[in-house]
Amino acid sequence: MKKLNNPFAEEPSYYCFGCSPNNHHGLQMEFYEDGDDIVSIWDPENYYQGYVNTLHGGIQSTVMDEIASWVVFVKLKTGGVTSRLTSRFRKPVMVDKGPITLRAKLIEQNRNIAKIQVYLYNSEGVLCAEALAEYFVLSQEKAREMMKFPDPEAFYE
Repeated sequence: MKKLNNPFAEEPSYYCFGCSPNNHHGLQMEFYEDGDDIVSIWDPENYYQGYVNTLHGGIQSTVMDEIASWVVFVKLKTGGVTSRLTSRFRKPVMVDKGPITLRAKLIEQNRNIAKIQVYLYNSEGVLCAEALAEYFVLSQEKAREMMKFPDPEAFYE
């Protein structure tokens, strides 16, 4: 598994709730490449609870959406925006049980729509949630113009 660099972090106005290391109210997720998969290991804090000791479903959807965007960045070498996210919650995720693991993979691309499958596992490796993320994928030129998308090699340290 190879750790990915966050090249957006160098932008002074970059405060992505999901992955900016500069957003102290955000999730500050980090990402790895593992073959065809993008992986994130994230340790939820108590203030991300919905019900007592249970990771809020909106936060679960957020981390699944965020990792899907990194599939677009790294595997498709461009940017995009979420057009649909369908989440399925299978088991509760306890915030006091340690880090969760997310795995995401491109499963289909038709023209400018990419479908990405995401799995969320608890610290014991039990599948707790999954999502199908559909992203509207921008051309590299549009991504550079609209999102200040970096050279795709900038994701590798």
